[in-house]
Amino acid sequence: MMRLLSAVLLLTISLLALVLPERRRRPRRSSSRSTGSPSAITPPTGSASRRATTRPKASTSSFQNSKGSGDSIAKVDTGRADIGLADSAVVIAAVSRGGKIKVVGMVFDKTPLNIWSRKEAPVTKPKDLEGKTVGAPPGDGQRQVFPAFAKLHGIDQSKVTWVNIEPAAKIPALAEKRVDSVADYTTGLPFYEKAMGKGNAVMMPWAEHGFDMYSMSIIASEKTMKDRPMMLRAFLEASYMGWRDVMEDQKSALEIFKKRVPEIDVSVIEPNMKMGLDLMKTDRYAKNGIGWMEEKKMCQSVDLVNTYMGVPTKVECKAVYTNEFLTKIELPKSMR
Repeated sequence: MMRLLSAVLLLTISLLALVLPERRRRPRRSSSRSTGSPSAITPPTGSASRRATTRPKASTSSFQNSKGSGDSIAKVDTGRADIGLADSAVVIAAVSRGGKIKVVGMVFDKTPLNIWSRKEAPVTKPKDLEGKTVGAPPGDGQRQVFPAFAKLHGIDQSKVTWVNIEPAAKIPALAEKRVDSVADYTTGLPFYEKAMGKGNAVMMPWAEHGFDMYSMSIIASEKTMKDRPMMLRAFLEASYMGWRDVMEDQKSALEIFKKRVPEIDVSVIEPNMKMGLDLMKTDRYAKNGIGWMEEKKMCQSVDLVNTYMGVPTKVECKAVYTNEFLTKIELPKSMR
């Protein structure tokens, strides 16, 4: 079963990052950590693949899955991975506890945070979660940021029961009525409808309820930023170039992804990919490049965490992110 976390890094970065140049006398292996198994929103296109094969191969990369944002952050912060994927709110909370990490690039400019439920027992507003079970892994980004969402809407958290499930079990757990709801991205709609039938999966997007904060992001440790800035900059540039190529030629992207992961259902993956790309189709990205972070929105995200997540120490906005390592990769005209 493919996890629908919009596996943003899986193919785009896993292919392109293999060729990141690093000015060292000997090649060094870099490791990246994604928060899920292959689900697939943005595989690399043919042009991205061809570009990758022509760039210097001074370093190689290894890729590992993690069990959510908390696990990914822990691996990056302790040096077991150089780069990771994590929800921004969880990163902010980790920095408040002394974590030596920062967000170095954004994935989705719009938030995909969401609660899924069934048509016969829909969760359509935040207070509907009281008395319900919600499925997610302990380290899931939405689960960790839920206290902020709950406090914002006056949800009695003692009346919400979290059920520990693996990421890949979210869809079957909801479809088989083992839980009342699951925390998962809006981009998963095609997967949920395939399992439950069209119109039977109900979304409650957090952005529609005053919680439009930065979400899925690329993170790095302070040590990586200090000791390996060239590698980090090249990694991000290659990754965002891959996404741009996907935007420009989605058909080729799907063909390549199908070759690399033959078991995918293109009829599901294609709308999943389009929904993910729509979250990147913004004026901010059009003006400043893919992955760029706006100070105002990041500071609003930090304020939400400081106010509602009970962090031990208030976090300064500039302490959690940097655009320093981004190369401007423009959105294609079709995305403007």
